[in-house]
Amino acid sequence: MSGPLWQPSRERIERANLTAFMRWLEARRGVATADYPALYRWSIEHPDAFWSAVWDFCEVIGDGPGPALAAGSGRMPGTVWFPEARLNFAENLLRRRDATPAVVFRCEDRMRRVLTWSDLRERVARLAAALRGWGVQSGDRVAGFLPNLPETLIAMLASASIGAIWSSSSPDFGARGILDRFGQIAPRVLFAADGYWYNGNHYDCLARVEEICSQLPSVERVVLVPYTQPSPPRVAGALLFDEALDLAPDAELVFERLPFAHPLYILYSSGTTGPPKCIVHGAGGTLLQHLKEHRLHTDLRVDDHFFYFTTCGWMMWNWLVSGLASQATLLLYEGSPAHPDMSALFRFADTERVSVFGTSAKFIDGVAKSGVRPRRSCDLSSLRALLSTGSPLAPESFDFVYREIHPDICLSSISGGTDIVSCFALGNPIGPVWRGEIQARGLGMKVEVYDASGQPVREQKGELVCTAPFPSMPVGFWDDPDGARFRAAYFEKHPGVWSHGDFAEITEHDGVVIYGRSDAVLNPGGVRIGTAEIYRQVEQIDEVLESLVIGQEWGGDVRVVLFVRLRDDIELTDPLRARIAQRIRENASPRHVPDRILQVPDIPHTRSGKIVELAVRDVVHGRPVANRDALANPEALAFFAGRAELDS
Repeated sequence: MSGPLWQPSRERIERANLTAFMRWLEARRGVATADYPALYRWSIEHPDAFWSAVWDFCEVIGDGPGPALAAGSGRMPGTVWFPEARLNFAENLLRRRDATPAVVFRCEDRMRRVLTWSDLRERVARLAAALRGWGVQSGDRVAGFLPNLPETLIAMLASASIGAIWSSSSPDFGARGILDRFGQIAPRVLFAADGYWYNGNHYDCLARVEEICSQLPSVERVVLVPYTQPSPPRVAGALLFDEALDLAPDAELVFERLPFAHPLYILYSSGTTGPPKCIVHGAGGTLLQHLKEHRLHTDLRVDDHFFYFTTCGWMMWNWLVSGLASQATLLLYEGSPAHPDMSALFRFADTERVSVFGTSAKFIDGVAKSGVRPRRSCDLSSLRALLSTGSPLAPESFDFVYREIHPDICLSSISGGTDIVSCFALGNPIGPVWRGEIQARGLGMKVEVYDASGQPVREQKGELVCTAPFPSMPVGFWDDPDGARFRAAYFEKHPGVWSHGDFAEITEHDGVVIYGRSDAVLNPGGVRIGTAEIYRQVEQIDEVLESLVIGQEWGGDVRVVLFVRLRDDIELTDPLRARIAQRIRENASPRHVPDRILQVPDIPHTRSGKIVELAVRDVVHGRPVANRDALANPEALAFFAGRAELDS
């Protein structure tokens, strides 16, 4: 086997926060760990000591902390973390008050705005005072139907400073999709934008805002953010954002310190197989987990320029904005990542001197297929790390990053989800990058892979699980008083063990490979096949832009059906089918070869860009899709229905 694609230099290892943490542990706690594997073992064997150390090393602002684990804790679900601690999430993100940039915002090629730390604090203080004046209290819900704007960040921080619970969705959702989400949590205040820009086009939101407000009786105040129009038409009873700020022009910033598990966010499952689950995340667990992931796994530093391409309806927005707690400058980008061309985000990284660049695996694959070669047209010398998530990053994409983006960066494929608002597997800035592998399991996360009999295995594919508690486990689901739905979602399959729903493998390098969602695993003839294994091969074929594979129930078994979206003006011919099948057979196995390969003009995605295999599987089998409004392009489902080729 060839060696790693990248090794950190001795200088990088010496400068890394992770190295500083290991030295701090030895000096302050008497814990000697020679390398990452030793540190990982200690972190899962001594979770109370590890998470207390993260609190102290990252200088969490709060009262306490006291012991990390309550007496008698250690079971899942039910563990109580930091029972004596009290903190405020916003206070930890707003510890600076100087005139350096805290936020840089760009909308495609239309506008650029900068907020300093003092600007940000001042706006948060004024908006929090307005919320208090409207009677908003700890535990109330505040919702945002907003693009990825500075105002979105300000509204979240103002809510969190009071102890209110923030929940957001992006403005490309239809009214029904928003009502399916916000209707469950009954927000008292709604922040909404007049519209948004995407791919150079303007999309108006005002009619949807009015429809949402008419069907959300809990909403007492509407705050409209003028984004695409300086003076948008008024929604009945709404205040403009600046008018809300002007209600308290001289307000002081006040932070309510609350228990560690006090609710901070409500996030939503994709909702493609039923009504979205309302997942409640606590302030302390979110903060501590993100500090660990940013400082230790991403090597985020003071004044770094931190970018992740995301909407505020995806958990990566929540993950990104926590970068303020590490005193990094946030780079917020709104609009299409491909406008006016596939180099747009790399020009942004060049201009803003981005240190940590985050995107999706699909975007990296799209850049490679577009012919764009970023390092030839942009100065990316400021980059230290490139992060990828959303779906497994193909080994060929690892090659592309080092060949055409940057030869000397830590390429961190990361994997976790909305369910934990964080990661189970992610980067290790002092370790090597192996082709096609996530570098490491997260510190303090006792991640294992179970075989079909529920036994832990290595270098075999199986179900990704977490066998010990962790602080960013959800507080629970909204409106689930006895916790029954929460337990059924994660603990029904293996009692006392978190089942995450990924089909995965722990490698010989102690890295992780994700093969797709376990509920989408193909099972022809009883052989379990991860969908990512097929995508990896198919999408290396130049004519194929994207693909989706399902298992079709057929003849008492399951047969593999592959759908492909091809480049414009290319038809799926028998020779092309044969070439696709041959590549899969030679590079995966004969078992992976689809029984049917069909062309479609589009493939349905969630609004965070994930393909929806289960929804397509339901359509093919004539079953209803529970929540089409959760999809960015629900009309694409029609291309999979009633296909005569699947009737024989």
